[in-house]
Amino acid sequence: MTALPPPQNEQIVLFRRTLIVMGGIALAIATWRLQQLLLLLFASVLAAQMFHGFAGLLKARLRLPFGIALALAVLLPLASLTLIFGLFGTLMANQFTLLAEQLPIAIKQGQDWLAASTAGREIIKAVGSYAPQVDTVVGIVQSGLANLGSGVSQLVIVLVAGVYLAAQPKLYIGGAIAIAHRLGARTAEATLGAIHTALGAWLKAQAVSMAFVAVGTGAGLSLIGLPSAIAIGFVAGLCEFVPYLGVILVSGPATLIGFSISMEAGILTVITLVIVQQLQGNVVMPMAQGKLADLPPALTLFSLIAAALLLGPLGVILAVPLTVVGMVLFRLAMAERPPVHPPA
Repeated sequence: MTALPPPQNEQIVLFRRTLIVMGGIALAIATWRLQQLLLLLFASVLAAQMFHGFAGLLKARLRLPFGIALALAVLLPLASLTLIFGLFGTLMANQFTLLAEQLPIAIKQGQDWLAASTAGREIIKAVGSYAPQVDTVVGIVQSGLANLGSGVSQLVIVLVAGVYLAAQPKLYIGGAIAIAHRLGARTAEATLGAIHTALGAWLKAQAVSMAFVAVGTGAGLSLIGLPSAIAIGFVAGLCEFVPYLGVILVSGPATLIGFSISMEAGILTVITLVIVQQLQGNVVMPMAQGKLADLPPALTLFSLIAAALLLGPLGVILAVPLTVVGMVLFRLAMAERPPVHPPA
């Protein structure tokens, strides 16, 4: 067989490289267009890991078949939430009602305090000029309700898909590993194992952190005598799944309510929130994380900002676990490279 002349060989190599570049661009565009689907898939994997881990614990402790353990792992949290809301539902509703009643009073008192000075009146005037119109408020409410409905639908999808993934993890993981091996990724199994370990450690640490923030905030504000302390603690703990979100959503309303009661109550509220957050960030979270899921605070903050700009609300919720996965892949990639020594 006669060899092709050099110019023709170069054309074939160029053509292949062009196809590879075009394929990479097409894959990037498809990934971007399907980002919400991929985020839902990742959320389902997180849910599956939680269900599977809880089922494994029940199987080991109670010596149950895995199928029954998985059913209990799904049903027990739902039953627990139903029981909690059944026992404390009225109390929680009253607490949130009090919260809604206290906020306008606190805002009115703040306006009266500002109106007592010239600088305060200028601030009220400046803020009033930026107040939204009625149509704008209605549009925001309608958008919020639409997003709420979409969020509930996505939550149902994540839970159902998570149960399926938890029930047959080897089927899906084995398929992913087989595809990766065909593409030449020989370390796929080790990589997935490292990601599984890191996400499991992060989920355990996050559960401890959320419980601490909920109990600490609720108990501290109850000791101060703040109304809606249970509701505030519940919201703070739930929102702690996304770092910094809980303290942002809770600090403003809680502080306003505290100062509406008295100056002392307002100062104690601020002190309580600061103490809980400092203990959570500097003591509880580092102890719970260990070295497996340790994330630098700056990296966590910038990952949240990047997710908000690029991926929307669902991306913000999943920003930190996605960062955990990224750190695992980065560490594995760096471990495979020989160390670079600076020149003498």
